[in-house]
Amino acid sequence: MPDEETLPVSDAEREARRSPAAIAAGTSGLTAGGEGRRAFRSDQVWSYFGPAFVASVAYIDPGNFSTNILGGSQFGYRLLWVLLWSNVMAILIQYLAAKLGIVTGYTLPQNCRKHFSRRVSVFLWVCAEISAVATDMAEFLGAALGLDLLIGPALMAHGMSLTAGMFVSAMIATLAVFAILALDLMGFQWLERGIMLFVGVIGLCYGFEVFLVHPDWHRAFVGAILPTFDLHSSLALKGSVFIAVGMLGATVMPHVIYLHSALVQPRLNELEPASKKARPGMLRKYLRFELVDVFVAMNGAWLINSAMIVMAAVVMYKGPAYYPTIQDAFHTLGPLLGRGAAVVFAVALLCSGLSSSTVGVMAGQVIIEGFLDIKFPIFLRRFITVVPALIVIGIGFDPLKILNDSQVLLSFTLPAALIPLLLLTNKAGVMGEFRSVLRMRVAGWTVAGIILALNAVLLVEMAIG
Repeated sequence: MPDEETLPVSDAEREARRSPAAIAAGTSGLTAGGEGRRAFRSDQVWSYFGPAFVASVAYIDPGNFSTNILGGSQFGYRLLWVLLWSNVMAILIQYLAAKLGIVTGYTLPQNCRKHFSRRVSVFLWVCAEISAVATDMAEFLGAALGLDLLIGPALMAHGMSLTAGMFVSAMIATLAVFAILALDLMGFQWLERGIMLFVGVIGLCYGFEVFLVHPDWHRAFVGAILPTFDLHSSLALKGSVFIAVGMLGATVMPHVIYLHSALVQPRLNELEPASKKARPGMLRKYLRFELVDVFVAMNGAWLINSAMIVMAAVVMYKGPAYYPTIQDAFHTLGPLLGRGAAVVFAVALLCSGLSSSTVGVMAGQVIIEGFLDIKFPIFLRRFITVVPALIVIGIGFDPLKILNDSQVLLSFTLPAALIPLLLLTNKAGVMGEFRSVLRMRVAGWTVAGIILALNAVLLVEMAIG
């Protein structure tokens, strides 16, 4: 864990930063005396695995499938470096989001409402809602696509049109997400385990795909460590920049920055400080555990994303003028590698869509409750956010284009989540002795600068193209 700066903070100041509302609601978990709570022991690290794995689902959602397939089929191994650097950014960002939630007992939206002006908070809420809707659109479409690839042919054999079959798949996916959300009624760890199971299935599916395609590991290594764009033509340059920004938007997700600060809240109830002076030491232990959680989960997501590009680079590479759909990937894998490879691909997509759509709904609830200080039922949030996706499916829009465009949109809304996170975690008035040290501040603002620079380059390319 990064070293923390030590600043003198009085007990009164620590007490003032605790939220009476959060304590009453049980979200802080740092109640005075801690009666009835378990002692916080160093051998509990495995029981603290979960929040980062739930967050990591957003890094392997159907938007990643879409942009990674495009990246691999158009530019081969060339853009693997984007995933590597996106993963480094993701580790830093997700750790800071978790750290903010652990130290303050507030989610990121709650902290924004508390520490920023009302006008700024409203602007940030609008940006957050845009990212949440765009995310849910992509994730829900991915779940529907995955299910349609598996059952669509049977539905069409019974006389259903392609659009009707997709709509039926979407309705089944809706019910499945409701069932996954219901796991939370049994306890937060049940939902975490369910999501981790989905992540495991996705990882196994892509491990199987990479085993079948026999990639050129030397070219993959060079593509991962050498940052380049395709300079062969203006079309290739614009396309590689567009896909790179889309991959960044699909990997470093704004909605899950908000969510991660909330996912760590239940485990604060595991702490039982013997006195106020013991609290910082126990929080440091929790932060160490969460850093391990983040490191393992984010690197797992990076490997899965890299496997997506590698698979597309081997099986589907045709150059920057090629625009394959997810369905094309499914139908290409079957004849080349066998029916099993195609089915495994569809299963991975379905698991990705269902789990990430669940996480998207959870993020949407954290956003609206945190910024507006209201209680909003999570099942109502699912019902509301699914409507735009059902409309898109019913009209018959191209799902792949929507998936790709949504990921680029997420890259533009990412600074609205990242910059407030950096401002808050850099302030001693918010974090006390846990504020970010100088090297963390430099790294955070460097990440923000890279994202803004890539977005600026994309805007220029779109303007002159």
